[in-house]
Amino acid sequence: MIRLENVHKVYKTGDVETAALKEINLTIQDGAFVVILGPSGSGKSTLLNVISGLDTVTSGVITFDSTVLTDLTPEQMTAFRRDHLGFIFQQYNLLQNLTVYENIQIGADLSSKPLSIDELLEQVGLASARDKYPYQLSGGEQQRVSVARSLAKNPSIVFCDEPTGSLDEDNSKRVLELLERLNEKYGKTIVVITHNTGIGAMADDVIKMNSGRIVELKHNPVRQAARDIHWG
Repeated sequence: MIRLENVHKVYKTGDVETAALKEINLTIQDGAFVVILGPSGSGKSTLLNVISGLDTVTSGVITFDSTVLTDLTPEQMTAFRRDHLGFIFQQYNLLQNLTVYENIQIGADLSSKPLSIDELLEQVGLASARDKYPYQLSGGEQQRVSVARSLAKNPSIVFCDEPTGSLDEDNSKRVLELLERLNEKYGKTIVVITHNTGIGAMADDVIKMNSGRIVELKHNPVRQAARDIHWG
Protein backbone atom coordinates (compact mmCIF):
# COMPACT_ATOMS: atom_id res chain seq x y z
CA MET A 1 0.00 0.00 0.00
CA ILE A 2 1.17 3.52 -0.84
CA ARG A 3 0.08 6.46 1.29
CA LEU A 4 0.65 10.16 0.62
CA GLU A 5 0.08 12.58 3.49
CA ASN A 6 -0.13 16.33 2.90
CA VAL A 7 2.30 16.21 -0.01
CA HIS A 8 3.37 19.47 -1.68
CA LYS A 9 5.75 20.01 -4.58
CA VAL A 10 7.04 23.48 -5.47
CA TYR A 11 9.40 24.21 -8.34
CA LYS A 12 11.58 27.32 -8.14
CA THR A 13 13.01 29.18 -11.10
CA GLY A 14 14.96 32.15 -9.83
CA ASP A 15 12.53 34.07 -7.66
CA VAL A 16 9.47 32.43 -9.22
CA GLU A 17 7.75 29.56 -7.37
CA THR A 18 5.30 27.23 -9.07
CA ALA A 19 3.17 24.90 -6.93
CA ALA A 20 2.86 21.68 -8.93
CA LEU A 21 1.22 19.65 -6.11
CA LYS A 22 -0.92 21.05 -3.30
CA GLU A 23 -2.14 19.19 -0.21
CA ILE A 24 -2.16 15.72 -1.73
CA ASN A 25 -3.63 13.03 0.51
CA LEU A 26 -4.03 9.67 -1.15
CA THR A 27 -3.94 5.91 -0.53
CA ILE A 28 -3.28 3.34 -3.26
CA GLN A 29 -4.21 -0.19 -2.27
CA ASP A 30 -2.13 -3.25 -3.16
CA GLY A 31 -3.30 -4.89 -6.36
CA ALA A 32 -5.39 -1.91 -7.46
CA PHE A 33 -5.65 -0.61 -11.01
CA VAL A 34 -5.48 3.18 -10.65
CA VAL A 35 -5.91 5.83 -13.35
CA ILE A 36 -4.81 9.44 -12.82
CA LEU A 37 -6.64 11.84 -15.13
CA GLY A 38 -6.11 15.50 -15.86
CA PRO A 39 -5.31 18.03 -18.56
CA SER A 40 -1.79 19.15 -19.39
CA GLY A 41 -0.31 21.02 -16.42
CA SER A 42 -2.74 19.51 -13.91
CA GLY A 43 0.05 17.87 -11.88
CA LYS A 44 -0.60 14.26 -12.84
CA SER A 45 2.93 13.62 -14.12
CA THR A 46 4.43 15.30 -11.06
CA LEU A 47 2.25 13.12 -8.84
CA LEU A 48 3.48 9.97 -10.56
CA ASN A 49 7.07 11.16 -10.31
CA VAL A 50 6.95 11.80 -6.55
CA ILE A 51 5.07 8.56 -5.82
CA SER A 52 7.70 6.61 -7.75
CA GLY A 53 10.66 8.51 -6.32
CA LEU A 54 11.73 9.96 -9.66
CA ASP A 55 11.29 13.36 -8.02
CA THR A 56 11.36 14.58 -4.42
CA VAL A 57 8.58 16.31 -2.49
CA THR A 58 8.88 19.80 -1.03
CA SER A 59 6.96 18.69 2.07
CA GLY A 60 4.79 15.80 3.20
CA VAL A 61 5.27 12.07 3.70
CA ILE A 62 5.06 9.13 1.27
CA THR A 63 5.13 5.58 2.62
CA PHE A 64 5.23 2.21 0.86
CA ASP A 65 4.06 -0.43 3.34
CA SER A 66 6.42 0.26 6.27
CA THR A 67 9.08 2.13 4.25
CA VAL A 68 9.02 5.92 4.46
CA LEU A 69 10.11 6.82 0.94
CA THR A 70 10.52 10.49 1.74
CA ASP A 71 13.20 9.58 4.32
CA LEU A 72 15.38 7.62 1.89
CA THR A 73 18.67 8.92 0.53
CA PRO A 74 18.99 9.16 -3.28
CA GLU A 75 21.04 5.96 -3.26
CA GLN A 76 18.44 4.14 -1.14
CA MET A 77 15.64 5.39 -3.40
CA THR A 78 17.47 4.11 -6.48
CA ALA A 79 17.76 0.68 -4.87
CA PHE A 80 14.08 0.78 -3.91
CA ARG A 81 13.02 1.58 -7.49
CA ARG A 82 15.23 -1.22 -8.79
CA ASP A 83 13.76 -3.78 -6.40
CA HIS A 84 10.08 -2.79 -6.34
CA LEU A 85 9.01 -0.54 -9.21
CA GLY A 86 8.46 -0.92 -12.94
CA PHE A 87 8.01 1.87 -15.49
CA ILE A 88 6.29 2.10 -18.87
CA PHE A 89 6.56 5.36 -20.79
CA GLN A 90 5.00 6.80 -23.93
CA GLN A 91 8.34 6.32 -25.68
CA TYR A 92 9.36 2.67 -25.88
CA ASN A 93 13.05 3.24 -25.03
CA LEU A 94 14.12 -0.08 -26.54
CA LEU A 95 17.75 -0.75 -27.45
CA GLN A 96 17.81 -1.01 -31.24
CA ASN A 97 20.82 -3.35 -31.40
CA LEU A 98 19.18 -5.94 -29.12
CA THR A 99 16.48 -8.46 -29.98
CA VAL A 100 13.05 -8.54 -28.36
CA TYR A 101 14.22 -11.27 -25.99
CA GLU A 102 17.40 -9.39 -25.09
CA ASN A 103 15.51 -6.15 -24.43
CA ILE A 104 13.22 -7.97 -22.00
CA GLN A 105 16.21 -9.68 -20.39
CA ILE A 106 17.52 -6.24 -19.38
CA GLY A 107 14.58 -5.98 -17.01
CA ALA A 108 14.95 -9.55 -15.77
CA ASP A 109 18.64 -9.01 -14.97
CA LEU A 110 17.71 -6.28 -12.46
CA SER A 111 15.95 -8.76 -10.19
CA SER A 112 16.86 -11.70 -8.00
CA LYS A 113 13.40 -13.18 -8.67
CA PRO A 114 12.54 -12.34 -12.29
CA LEU A 115 9.55 -13.65 -14.16
CA SER A 116 10.02 -16.09 -17.04
CA ILE A 117 10.85 -14.23 -20.24
CA ASP A 118 9.31 -16.97 -22.37
CA GLU A 119 6.08 -16.76 -20.36
CA LEU A 120 6.03 -12.99 -20.71
CA LEU A 121 6.52 -13.25 -24.46
CA GLU A 122 3.46 -15.49 -24.58
CA GLN A 123 1.52 -13.03 -22.43
CA VAL A 124 2.29 -10.08 -24.72
CA GLY A 125 1.68 -12.13 -27.88
CA LEU A 126 5.23 -11.85 -29.20
CA ALA A 127 6.64 -15.36 -28.80
CA SER A 128 7.20 -15.61 -32.55
CA ALA A 129 9.04 -12.26 -32.56
CA ARG A 130 11.57 -13.09 -29.85
CA ASP A 131 14.56 -12.86 -32.23
CA LYS A 132 13.41 -9.74 -34.09
CA TYR A 133 14.84 -6.27 -33.59
CA PRO A 134 12.74 -3.22 -32.60
CA TYR A 135 12.90 -1.71 -36.12
CA GLN A 136 11.14 -4.84 -37.39
CA LEU A 137 8.13 -4.27 -35.10
CA SER A 138 5.12 -1.96 -35.23
CA GLY A 139 4.67 0.74 -32.60
CA GLY A 140 2.11 -1.34 -30.75
CA GLU A 141 4.44 -4.35 -30.72
CA GLN A 142 7.32 -2.24 -29.43
CA GLN A 143 5.15 -0.95 -26.59
CA ARG A 144 4.24 -4.54 -25.68
CA VAL A 145 7.98 -5.33 -25.51
CA SER A 146 8.34 -2.32 -23.19
CA VAL A 147 5.56 -3.70 -20.98
CA ALA A 148 7.20 -7.12 -20.84
CA ARG A 149 10.59 -5.59 -20.01
CA SER A 150 9.05 -3.62 -17.14
CA LEU A 151 7.32 -6.68 -15.73
CA ALA A 152 10.30 -9.02 -16.18
CA LYS A 153 11.95 -7.90 -12.96
CA ASN A 154 8.75 -8.79 -11.10
CA PRO A 155 8.00 -5.34 -9.62
CA SER A 156 5.37 -4.74 -6.96
CA ILE A 157 4.00 -1.70 -8.79
CA VAL A 158 4.02 -0.68 -12.45
CA PHE A 159 3.85 3.04 -13.24
CA CYS A 160 2.62 3.93 -16.73
CA ASP A 161 3.11 7.46 -18.09
CA GLU A 162 0.76 7.92 -21.09
CA PRO A 163 1.51 4.35 -22.28
CA THR A 164 -0.90 4.67 -25.22
CA GLY A 165 -0.08 8.28 -26.10
CA SER A 166 1.63 7.48 -29.40
CA LEU A 167 -0.63 4.60 -30.46
CA ASP A 168 -3.88 4.39 -32.43
CA GLU A 169 -7.05 3.12 -30.76
CA ASP A 170 -6.64 -0.51 -31.81
CA ASN A 171 -3.05 -0.82 -30.57
CA SER A 172 -3.86 1.25 -27.48
CA LYS A 173 -6.58 -1.18 -26.46
CA ARG A 174 -4.23 -4.11 -26.99
CA VAL A 175 -1.72 -2.55 -24.60
CA LEU A 176 -4.48 -1.73 -22.08
CA GLU A 177 -5.78 -5.31 -22.31
CA LEU A 178 -2.25 -6.46 -21.52
CA LEU A 179 -2.04 -4.20 -18.46
CA GLU A 180 -5.48 -5.43 -17.41
CA ARG A 181 -4.37 -9.05 -17.72
CA LEU A 182 -1.13 -8.42 -15.83
CA ASN A 183 -3.08 -6.78 -13.02
CA GLU A 184 -5.46 -9.72 -12.79
CA LYS A 185 -2.99 -12.58 -13.45
CA TYR A 186 -0.01 -11.35 -11.43
CA GLY A 187 -1.84 -9.14 -8.92
CA LYS A 188 0.41 -6.17 -9.71
CA THR A 189 -0.59 -2.66 -8.70
CA ILE A 190 -0.95 -0.62 -11.89
CA VAL A 191 -0.89 3.19 -11.91
CA VAL A 192 -1.65 4.85 -15.26
CA ILE A 193 -1.59 8.57 -15.98
CA THR A 194 -3.48 9.74 -19.05
CA HIS A 195 -5.56 12.56 -20.49
CA ASN A 196 -7.95 10.00 -22.05
CA THR A 197 -11.01 9.94 -19.78
CA GLY A 198 -12.30 6.71 -21.31
CA ILE A 199 -9.45 4.73 -19.74
CA GLY A 200 -10.82 5.58 -16.30
CA ALA A 201 -13.69 3.12 -16.81
CA MET A 202 -11.33 0.13 -16.61
CA ALA A 203 -9.81 1.21 -13.27
CA ASP A 204 -10.66 0.35 -9.69
CA ASP A 205 -9.97 3.93 -8.67
CA VAL A 206 -9.87 7.15 -10.70
CA ILE A 207 -7.99 10.23 -9.47
CA LYS A 208 -8.89 13.47 -11.25
CA MET A 209 -6.45 16.36 -10.96
CA ASN A 210 -6.47 20.03 -11.82
CA SER A 211 -4.08 22.87 -10.89
CA GLY A 212 -1.98 20.59 -8.69
CA ARG A 213 -4.88 19.32 -6.58
CA ILE A 214 -6.94 16.17 -6.46
CA VAL A 215 -10.39 17.42 -7.39
CA GLU A 216 -12.19 14.08 -7.43
CA LEU A 217 -11.63 10.51 -6.21
CA LYS A 218 -13.90 7.91 -7.77
CA HIS A 219 -14.19 4.18 -7.12
CA ASN A 220 -15.65 1.97 -9.84
CA PRO A 221 -17.58 -0.90 -8.20
CA VAL A 222 -17.49 -2.68 -11.58
CA ARG A 223 -14.56 -2.31 -13.96
CA GLN A 224 -15.20 -2.11 -17.68
CA ALA A 225 -13.10 -4.37 -19.91
CA ALA A 226 -10.36 -2.54 -21.78
CA ARG A 227 -11.73 -3.62 -25.14
CA ASP A 228 -15.14 -2.07 -24.32
CA ILE A 229 -14.08 1.35 -23.06
CA HIS A 230 -15.13 4.50 -24.90
CA TRP A 231 -12.14 5.98 -26.69
CA GLY A 232 -11.43 9.67 -26.48
